[in-house]
Amino acid sequence: MSIAHLVQKRLAFITDCVAELRQLGELDRLATDKVQERFVEHTLQIAIQAMLDVAYALAAEHNLGEPADHRQVFDRLVGAGWISETQGNTCRRMVSFRNVVVHRYLQVDLAILRRIVERDLDDLLGFVRAVRDRVPG
Repeated sequence: MSIAHLVQKRLAFITDCVAELRQLGELDRLATDKVQERFVEHTLQIAIQAMLDVAYALAAEHNLGEPADHRQVFDRLVGAGWISETQGNTCRRMVSFRNVVVHRYLQVDLAILRRIVERDLDDLLGFVRAVRDRVPG
């Protein structure tokens, strides 16, 4: 499988995750319905992981240098003009959220979870658009 094909598949997956969150996420039930809470957490987590997969694939394919960590991979994309500085900052915040969910450093704050779904899903789609515009498909 070519890198371009892998990237396109991951971008489509992110788009699907956003659509599922918008269609199936019942934000008013997050505090009272553990299934809803887990669905929203996990769907965000896997969408952000797919974004990381894309970022690492692009960094490797375009010889952008070996990032020291998940956050730095977005520095590489910003530096190479794949995404804007604003998008890079948003991606780094999303990775921080993903780390909380994956590693359970802290209990996930439901207000933050709700805010991400209400306000930040378009940022995930912005990442998809920025990359899709430059990857042959």
